[in-house]
Amino acid sequence: MSSQQAGPVRSHEPLRERDHSAADGHDLIQVRGARENNLKGVSLDIPKRRLTVFTGVSGSGKSSLVFDTIAAESRRLFDETYTAFLQNFMPSRARPDVEALRNLSAAIIVDQERMGGNARSTVGTATDAHTMLRVLFSRLGAPHVGPPSAFSFNRAEGMCPDCEGLGKVSDIDVAELVDVELSLDDGAVKVPGFGVGTWYWQLMAQSGLFDPAVKLKDYPPAQWEDFLHKPATKVKMGTHNVTFEGLIPKVRRLYLAKDRESMQAQARAFADRAVKLMECPACGGARLNQAARSAVIDGRTITECSSMQISDLAAFVRAIGDRSVGPMLDTLAETLDSLVEIGLGYLSLDRESSTLSGGEAQRVKMVRHLSSSLSDVTYVFDEPTAGLHPHDIQRMNDLLLRLRDKGNTVLVVEHKPETIAIADHVVDLGPGAGSAGGEVCFAGDLAGLRASGTLTGRYLDHKVELREKVRTPAGWLPVTGASLHNLRDVSVDIPLGVLTVVTGVAGSGKSSLIHGYVAGREGVVVADQSPIRGSRRSNPATYTGVLDPIRTAFAKANGVKPGLFSANSEGACPACKGIGLIYTDLMMMAEVASVCERCEGKRFTPEVLSYRLRGKDISEVLAMTVAEAREFFPSGQARVVLDRLAAVGLGYLGLGQPLTTLSGGERQRLKLAIHMAKNGTTYVLDEPTTGLHLADVDQLLGLLDRLVDDGNTVIVIEHHQAVMAHADWIIDLGPGAGHDGGQIIFTGPPSDLVTKADTLTATHLRQYTGR
Repeated sequence: MSSQQAGPVRSHEPLRERDHSAADGHDLIQVRGARENNLKGVSLDIPKRRLTVFTGVSGSGKSSLVFDTIAAESRRLFDETYTAFLQNFMPSRARPDVEALRNLSAAIIVDQERMGGNARSTVGTATDAHTMLRVLFSRLGAPHVGPPSAFSFNRAEGMCPDCEGLGKVSDIDVAELVDVELSLDDGAVKVPGFGVGTWYWQLMAQSGLFDPAVKLKDYPPAQWEDFLHKPATKVKMGTHNVTFEGLIPKVRRLYLAKDRESMQAQARAFADRAVKLMECPACGGARLNQAARSAVIDGRTITECSSMQISDLAAFVRAIGDRSVGPMLDTLAETLDSLVEIGLGYLSLDRESSTLSGGEAQRVKMVRHLSSSLSDVTYVFDEPTAGLHPHDIQRMNDLLLRLRDKGNTVLVVEHKPETIAIADHVVDLGPGAGSAGGEVCFAGDLAGLRASGTLTGRYLDHKVELREKVRTPAGWLPVTGASLHNLRDVSVDIPLGVLTVVTGVAGSGKSSLIHGYVAGREGVVVADQSPIRGSRRSNPATYTGVLDPIRTAFAKANGVKPGLFSANSEGACPACKGIGLIYTDLMMMAEVASVCERCEGKRFTPEVLSYRLRGKDISEVLAMTVAEAREFFPSGQARVVLDRLAAVGLGYLGLGQPLTTLSGGERQRLKLAIHMAKNGTTYVLDEPTTGLHLADVDQLLGLLDRLVDDGNTVIVIEHHQAVMAHADWIIDLGPGAGHDGGQIIFTGPPSDLVTKADTLTATHLRQYTGR
């Protein structure tokens, strides 16, 4: 079922009063004195068995309150119900910095963390749909193969023996090893260490097996086979007997058999390029052995069922007439229908979990809870509308309300007005971000929020108008015959020198088009959704590189080495190794962090702290916010980087603040600031409004305008109507998702989309702009 064909969404009135008294303390989660991260002694009551939405600008403290305080303490207390022996094998959880938390229930966190990178984990295994499918084929499949495990690619009795159930085998990409248009004398071998004149080159060129002046493409088949695969053989080279072996076994031994982490950077990069995963020739990528692939139900094998679009598989399962497995059929159909209803009908069960976006991963996790018999638990969601088209947001809202109506407490961190509108209770944090946030600005119902005068209340009904005059394209970037994933031989011209927004429901082909055919071209800079990697040692100063000119400035002013001013190098406090905190492992209890007594949390040795730059030591500079540091560094390379951070709205961020404490929105904008430093002419941004407050979206639009006005092309994949309205040009894909999408259904200025088009995006943009 496509997004357009989805059934009607049930209307829910927010529950205002229940039979129980709101004054009953057991019906309230009571938070007293929460000080986790930037929270300033927050105390509030949150109604249980209601839907509460937490709002506020990025970095205001929403996640610190909901995830790092309420959910974290619930999980910690739950873990403590196990014996000390079992706790020793469980992850240790520190107690949040809060005076008291009362009336907690068991918390289930449904976040946007991407699902594990295990290649054996698929949408089918993550939702148990594949398990039920295996039972069906073990009962109904003909010819009969065996028990359900005989259809499992994770079990020896079911997996393909060649690829061991992965569906892929690693092979060496010969094109990365050699250039067949060249001869050995011309440097045909591209492997590091095999250049002309090297020992390995001499072994090949002087072995007598090949003419070093002949292009590799002109080798006879037998000679080409020897060149690539000949086993170790003694040959005469001058007066010496030496051992020759083919290029591929030699590369395997020299590069691929070694520990990747121990390699030098150049060798590691080559190894990553040279090895590619190819479809297993034995099973054709199906992961299963021949026996498992032979059984059919109504003409379909389990492999074909797993590769079908889930909306089609749901229809196939419903049509199976054998009621001997009726309960299993009904449960499987219900699971598949839930995936369709949640907007994931375009996926297939064999899709690897690691390839899902954060929003898709969160919705897959959500499916497991929709059919759960548990009630009176606390569900915690992190922006469940991320990656959703406005058409799909109403279905997500319906699912959140269904969880609430089963008697659960639902806590949602969210920015979208459509989800804030269905809340029974709203908690608005702020008033600003970082040190300027961490306070409850408002708690109450939606009407109260609108009248509260808070930033969220003021922006709740704020709309971005369509441009009165769109920019004129400076040229066109053509894409022809695009057929990646679900794209249907798409050809489209993308305008240059303007702001283009690519829209369409989730799964319509937006990312396939832009990442598949625009990213990778010369001058294209991509800011995608891949997570920032950083330990508790990493901070904005190290990540953006602004620490380098700061260290240089300190070294020049004091006549010492720049390395002294790195907390990860020789200037680090020896007691805490430059972290500023001492972590103590209390065995079966949670790890405890305390401020390092020797450096008092300043991270550096006394000698380093004695060096000054205009009256400040290095720890004082790292304690500055971006805005304060801009005043301290009025010019030079440091100021250039700091200006970029300020431009993306991160002026409040501390230079030395650990990256692990940054919110999703902060990380996204930090990455954008990095990409602005690259010498690109075309910027591709993938849902840059993720994690942004309504007020911050205006600031993002100003940033996009500056990029375009500086002569760049900006292409944004986005669902937010404010960004669509602000665009010069819109490319709309659809009409639905999966095989119901993959087509260009509109291209042109937003005003034409609103007045002339009949697409889902047009419908929602008309509602947004009131036209």
